Amino acid sequence: MSVDPSAIPNFGGKPERKGPPQQAGRPTGPIMPNQELVKQLLDRMKLKHVVDKEGDLVAPWKHHRVYFMFRGEERQRVLTVRTFYDRPHTIDDKPRLLQAIDEWNHSTLWPKVYTHTSDDGTVRLIGDFHLLLGAGVGFDHFVASVVSWVRAAGEFDKWLVERFGLEKDEEPEPGADAAGDDETGAGAAGADAADAARDGEGDGGDARGAS
Repeated sequence: MSVDPSAIPNFGGKPERKGPPQQAGRPTGPIMPNQELVKQLLDRMKLKHVVDKEGDLVAPWKHHRVYFMFRGEERQRVLTVRTFYDRPHTIDDKPRLLQAIDEWNHSTLWPKVYTHTSDDGTVRLIGDFHLLLGAGVGFDHFVASVVSWVRAAGEFDKWLVERFGLEKDEEPEPGADAAGDDETGAGAAGADAADAARDGEGDGGDARGAS
């Protein structure tokens, strides 16, 4: 999964000054990313996405969903890319889950993964990435980061399947799940867990990100 930054519209960047033709349409300085820019990037990646009831952008897969949440103002502005993994685990599974994610967190840069335990004892995993936007970020850096984070979110799910010997699924098209799929089965349960975690409940603490 890769995206040529030059193919992404100059949304959120400062107006381009005259320069070499190959630089036309590209921001020359820091940009302030927003939801529209992320939507355009996901479109270029051919990933389906929707806006949830909280107003956050989400790209859904069969067993995980990636949220793009902007929080804070001005120099405290933060983009949190949070992945909710829908595979349910029992409370008895938690010790080995903690051992596994400790191994993952020590050996990889991202996502940093932690557990969320629902009131009924169901345990699910959540992965986080954070980018402080401050006064702006480089356009190419932003595009490369988002692409890498989306890829890494899926890689963790594959890693966990192999680590625990879970049943593998046939490879779906990227972002193939429609929003309607979230209303039944594991999708609905995962969505409920995501809502709870984003409201700051469970092991994840304040999972909504900076505000």
